[in-house]
Amino acid sequence: MSEHNSETVRMVELTRGAVVECAHRGALAIVDASGRLLAAAGNPQHVAYLRSAAKPFQALPTVDAGALDHFNLDQRALALMCASHHGTEEHVQVCQHILDTIGLDASALRCGVHWPIDEAASRRLAAAGLEPDARHNNCSGKHAGMLTLTRFLGLEELDYTQPDHPVQQAILTRLCALTDLTPAEIQTAPDGCTVPAFALPLASVALAFARLIDPNAPADCRRAVAAMQAYPHLVSGHNALDDQLMRAGAGALVSKGGAEGYQGIGIRTPDGRSVGLALKIEDGNARAKGPMIYAALSALGLVDAAVLARLEPLRRPAIVNHRQQVVGAVQTAATFDLTT
Repeated sequence: MSEHNSETVRMVELTRGAVVECAHRGALAIVDASGRLLAAAGNPQHVAYLRSAAKPFQALPTVDAGALDHFNLDQRALALMCASHHGTEEHVQVCQHILDTIGLDASALRCGVHWPIDEAASRRLAAAGLEPDARHNNCSGKHAGMLTLTRFLGLEELDYTQPDHPVQQAILTRLCALTDLTPAEIQTAPDGCTVPAFALPLASVALAFARLIDPNAPADCRRAVAAMQAYPHLVSGHNALDDQLMRAGAGALVSKGGAEGYQGIGIRTPDGRSVGLALKIEDGNARAKGPMIYAALSALGLVDAAVLARLEPLRRPAIVNHRQQVVGAVQTAATFDLTT
């Protein structure tokens, strides 16, 4: 099979001096809100798990059902429901606020426990002689959102992670509507936080992100996008990729990354189109995402010059040694070609 027709293509290279030290392959699809494929690299129908890139869609049923308004939860709460947060004190406080509001405590969260992604927050926690709990899990906001809908519907909290639970079925139904797929066309398996993870073609995910950011989208989509754009650091962490993209976009981008090199982005182009981008790095290395995203946005003119200027740090991140000397870069592969 030729490189042009393969599932994935060489996308990003890491150089050290004049030598390419390693390379990352991947696949990418860019689609408009009507489902028209605008550009691709590798196979746009490549099937991969969204992992946490699904979180904005997983939050939509909670908004659509009226659960958010019923409990008077604000944009900060909704942003955290869409988040892979870094476990800072602010993230934990917002999660606790959701739990307090719906009358539950951290023991109701079924996402498991890990130390905060934010290293400084982990050090502060350890210095205080404390251990993390489920609120520090990067998925705790998503789970708090699922519990919010569960409480609103009067259902049993302990079952909300199961694929046949009404909350999970509502999420699957909403994802099908946004992707034009049937449930049988979406593969599922347990995510790292227990709830179902979804595997589907990149082009279908790009379509969902295009529809998510469309100004004519249903109110639940518009509210989720507004919350994420208003509080991008709650969706990830300060200066994390999602935070960088949404701050730089200034309303033109909504972004959600996932584990193992996945990224979904909704784009409002300078000429008023709604476009979605879905990217999967084959080896799962997240460092390849920034240069690839910058290259795609730039090549197709999907954002204006001011946004691109703010995203310049993603274009060619430097490789530095332990003395902070620049010894190389992470950059788009010389052979990379975006098919339009």
